[in-house]
Amino acid sequence: MATVEERYQHLERTIRGYNISADFKKIREAFEYAEAHHGSQMRRDGTPYITHPLNVAQIVAEMRLDSESIQAALLHDCIEDTDSTYEDIAKRFGTTVADIVEGVTKLTRVHCTTMEEEQMENLRKMLFAMSRDIRVVLIKIADRLHNMRTMEYQTPEKQRKKAFETMEIYAPIAHRLGMQKVKWELEDLSLKYLDPVGYDEIIAALDAKSHEYTQFMDRIQGEIVNRLNELEISNTVYGRVKHPYSIYRKMYGQDKTFDQVYDLFAFRVLVNTVADCYNVLGAIHDLYKPVLGRFKDYIAMPKPNMYQSLHTTVIGDEGIPFEVQIRTFEMHAVAEYGVAAHWKYKQGIESDDKESSYEWIRKLLENQEDADAEDFIHSLKVDMFDDEVFVFTPRGDVTNLPAGATPIDFAYSIHSAIGNSMTGAKVNGRMVGFDYVLHNGDIVEILTSKSAKGPSRDWMNIAKSSEARSKIRQWFKKERRDENIANGRAAFESELKHAGIPMSAVVVPEILEKVLKPTSFNALDEMYAAIGYGGYTAQKAVHRFQVEIAAMQKAEKAAKAEAEKAARAAEKAQKPEPKRTRSEKGIIVEGLSNCLVKFAKCCTPVPGDEIIGFITRGYGVSVHRKDCPNASLEHQMEEPGRWITVSWGEDTNLSYSTALEVVCKDRNNLLVDISTAISVCKVGVANMNVRTTSDGFAIFYVTINVADKAQLDAVLTKLHNITDVIKVTRTAS
Repeated sequence: MATVEERYQHLERTIRGYNISADFKKIREAFEYAEAHHGSQMRRDGTPYITHPLNVAQIVAEMRLDSESIQAALLHDCIEDTDSTYEDIAKRFGTTVADIVEGVTKLTRVHCTTMEEEQMENLRKMLFAMSRDIRVVLIKIADRLHNMRTMEYQTPEKQRKKAFETMEIYAPIAHRLGMQKVKWELEDLSLKYLDPVGYDEIIAALDAKSHEYTQFMDRIQGEIVNRLNELEISNTVYGRVKHPYSIYRKMYGQDKTFDQVYDLFAFRVLVNTVADCYNVLGAIHDLYKPVLGRFKDYIAMPKPNMYQSLHTTVIGDEGIPFEVQIRTFEMHAVAEYGVAAHWKYKQGIESDDKESSYEWIRKLLENQEDADAEDFIHSLKVDMFDDEVFVFTPRGDVTNLPAGATPIDFAYSIHSAIGNSMTGAKVNGRMVGFDYVLHNGDIVEILTSKSAKGPSRDWMNIAKSSEARSKIRQWFKKERRDENIANGRAAFESELKHAGIPMSAVVVPEILEKVLKPTSFNALDEMYAAIGYGGYTAQKAVHRFQVEIAAMQKAEKAAKAEAEKAARAAEKAQKPEPKRTRSEKGIIVEGLSNCLVKFAKCCTPVPGDEIIGFITRGYGVSVHRKDCPNASLEHQMEEPGRWITVSWGEDTNLSYSTALEVVCKDRNNLLVDISTAISVCKVGVANMNVRTTSDGFAIFYVTINVADKAQLDAVLTKLHNITDVIKVTRTAS
């Protein structure tokens, strides 16, 4: 294993390879400062802690960032984990380096009522940091990448939590910044811990056929090189098997086995000029049969993350399809490292194209000013993480929108006044409805009228982009306050009635204060107005009241129980206690001592469930829910001597495993919505599988770890509230 000094020398050699004029004196000083301050701190793998900042700096150097970025990478954990301060770093290394280090430092946790609100605040801070200096997020991604590379030393729970967060946030941000190489590695490392069985199956299948695949790729590569050499086109060609997560998505998204995934191979052809790219495309289509509808020209219409390439899928003589990506060497650098490939270490971030490069970050922030936590997270995933669709104005200008966008999104992307005065839309010269889903290459014309009455409330459900939804909310907020209050009150009272809560319970001063204060509403009318214009949901409002009312009732019940307990104390002291044994699993078994306790897999009980015990032969007491079919009255009458009274003790475990079946109408982003709903409730996911049916349904089988029935009920409520979820039931694990 390399020593700390050897690792640092490797870092310097990497930097010299692309930036001979770097400030090596300051970089060395930053390394020695970090080493001194981290001192004797160790990582879980037993190595000195300084190896982590060194590895992060190495990743940053491989991105070819500037001297200040390398210094910040070396110092990035000093403020958080040592006695170092912002002022000290600014004094020694300058305010720019100190600002980057402070931006990368783990975000301060804010007081939030839900995990989703906390995630929203952290993401807002990250986006603000990105808008000021993109180097902050580049170093943060490098930090997460090295942590994922060494995740095997963490606990299983932390592995799953970090892997889920990486898949949800960091890999998509890397994608949005065009850093495909980093994105692929983050996805593969996350999959390794989110579904280790599926990951191992794919790796084993790839290893088993590696010789066969190598022969195929070598032959195709040779054929392409020979043809391009004949045409005297200077080229570099190489092939690769698609990365495990890409294969995993095809297998589970399309319900296929590994052997049924045919487009496993991708070849890259790198050339000198754009003209050569199109010449190579013609040569490839001459060599192999192209697959209809699988050609994409990202050179003429680059992706918003700067990605440019020609993509075509073809079929060779053996009938095996494979993808060919054709790009220049410069385009390839952008495809690998995205925004980092454009970095000019002498100019820093003050390049001429800064405004256009990072405009999408500012737009994201502006569009979320009135959004609540759930809407912010959902919109962020749509705007940052979904694929794009490219459409044209009648003048031929290209506009990119989220996949699934409608004419409403297009209108508001031009200007809010266009959207507010919209009366109709034409696509490719034909009139279409407001809910028409736009496709790549569509020519969109918006029809407007000065006498238009403004947007309809239904548009909030039709619009896909957060920009359109935000502008519609702003219009209703400004123009229709009285109407908003009336509509909001009606929606709130309807939801209250559905939940079985009387209005008299809502207007209790203590309850009102606890609900309204965290949401920044000063009065009920303000909350009604927000519900009316779509900035807040009636379901969320009622849920907050439910929580506070339940807490008050629980406190009252506890006080009553305490009084009853005192009244029973004398009587209880006179009566002999039945013989009880409290097991290590938090179960009290009456009448038995030192017995094994296990939880029945047919019903997976959790604290709060009514339970009953069954004395098994040789395996102790099996605990069932009382409503379990295997614990029915009929079963109890068949073997009355083996059923026994059990109850939950006060020393229950931190978590219990239970299984759910979620039946849904299949749609895009369903997995994201279900995963987000579970994560909001702060429960661990032990396993998740999904299957789709031929009639358009998706069935998720999820095993989660919960503390008690109250937490389980919270998960069930969240899942039931997801659009297109039909039924959620507890099942056998």
